[in-house]
Amino acid sequence: MAIPSPKTLKPQFPFFHHNYAPSSSFLVSIPKPISYRISLSTLRSVAAKHVDVATLGNLCIDIVLNVPQLPPPSLHQRKAFMDNLASSPPNKKYWEAGGNCNMAIAAARLGLGCVSIGHVGNEIYGRFLSDVLRDEGISLVGMTNDADVLNSSSASHETLLCWVLVDPLQRHGFCSRADFSKEPAFHWMSELTREVKTAIKNSKVLCCNGYGFDELSPGLLHSAVEYAVEVGTSIFFDPGPRGKSLSTGTPEEQKAFDQFLRMSDVLLLTSDEAESLTGISDPIPAGKALLKRGIRTKWVIIKMGPRGSILITASSIACAPAFKVNVIDTVGCGDSFVAAIAYGFIHNMPMVNTLAIANAVGAATAMGCGAGRNVARLAKVVDILRSSNLNEDDAFWADILEKNVAAQEITCLSNVVNGYRNNINHIPYDKIASQLLPRLQLPQIVENVPT
Repeated sequence: MAIPSPKTLKPQFPFFHHNYAPSSSFLVSIPKPISYRISLSTLRSVAAKHVDVATLGNLCIDIVLNVPQLPPPSLHQRKAFMDNLASSPPNKKYWEAGGNCNMAIAAARLGLGCVSIGHVGNEIYGRFLSDVLRDEGISLVGMTNDADVLNSSSASHETLLCWVLVDPLQRHGFCSRADFSKEPAFHWMSELTREVKTAIKNSKVLCCNGYGFDELSPGLLHSAVEYAVEVGTSIFFDPGPRGKSLSTGTPEEQKAFDQFLRMSDVLLLTSDEAESLTGISDPIPAGKALLKRGIRTKWVIIKMGPRGSILITASSIACAPAFKVNVIDTVGCGDSFVAAIAYGFIHNMPMVNTLAIANAVGAATAMGCGAGRNVARLAKVVDILRSSNLNEDDAFWADILEKNVAAQEITCLSNVVNGYRNNINHIPYDKIASQLLPRLQLPQIVENVPT
């Protein structure tokens, strides 16, 4: 689970009912596209990549505790509340890997080779997190060099903790030291180390999210984007609820955030987040606007909460309803969804197939309790795909899609309709399931990343 501030709770994912209130609209100024040349060295590095997915930053431990009441709203009181919790480590049964670990674990369980790039301390929490990643078959690449160690305090090197607090009414509150500092938690990191560059270069996809700005400096994130572009690594970026504040943040934050929006190959946003960045309430035109303003953007994915999800490219649109499941806990659903999108992207799968498996992986996580090691397992994903229990709403999709049929080819996953209707190509779910299930039940064969 990512580390939200008190103002950024309840993000919107495409597998469950939510009560996320739309944010007020504001516009991000994104420069017009420029021509982009791919060098011979870049093409060679693409051919040499042997890691599927690398995640950047946002490594933390979630400590989930039941409390009589949630932390008070006052920042000073919240800090005292957190310090009291941290005064003695709680039992390990309350610890769980969080942040980008969720995405990496979900991806690894789909058969992708994964590496997590980030900082963990040399203390009991850091060793716990390292052990969890190792047990899931995920490599860990640290970001610290000798100069960073000499120029920073020992306390700032500690593993980032996120206290996930649950009151008797099952309401959630969050506390981490990132909430109480104007600087990123690991602001002392000055440059990408050789090991970090090697990990990025060797990976097909680099996954980043808006919560990375809570840990890493905008300059360091900007450098990571530039290097990924240089070595031909595809970039996934999910701004999350942090997108709103980053787009109006410090000049350095705005520059790095703008760089992510322009240079990412895949953008993932909720419909509310897309509206806040474009001023467009209709999700498809909002996605098109982000696609048009990007330089390298191939896919824009709009998450529509319990309705499903939409994938937009320059020439086509795909949509897939969510699955009906018994939701236990929504923590980690969005991270799991991103992992499956990366799976489809790397395997060059059809867009509607990619959305179907992403919705299934997110739904499988929602059926469990908590994130980290509790995210979707492959067997549960297969069960959901076999169930074909789609949460179809013909009236909703007709309203969304029929306004856009004149401009692009539209494909929609359906259990009810087969073939073309109102210029929309409805793909029968059984056909998609018959293509996905053998792939998931047999050893994985990695194909070319789409260009």
